[in-house]
Amino acid sequence: MSEPKSLALLSGPISECTRSDVLVRLRRIEGQVRGIQRMVEENRDCRDVVVQLAAVKASVASLNTLVAETYAQECLCGNEQLETADVAKLLELLKAAR
Repeated sequence: MSEPKSLALLSGPISECTRSDVLVRLRRIEGQVRGIQRMVEENRDCRDVVVQLAAVKASVASLNTLVAETYAQECLCGNEQLETADVAKLLELLKAAR
């Protein structure tokens, strides 16, 4: 029986398509944060600021999920020792735990 590989050894860059999507999302988040900064500078209503902060939080959570899913699919599935079905089960578990 062979030793399981450490997850630290199963890393690598994300695909170009995903990389582009991540960068687009990061730029959008950056714009949202700059908008919130302007709102605070303009002394806007706290409720409006809180709503926008919640939107940023959701955007970051969504991006985090995308990167984690991409890691599981592209990096872990690329390893011959892991079955795609096992990774799919892991993704479902991670989604349920959110």
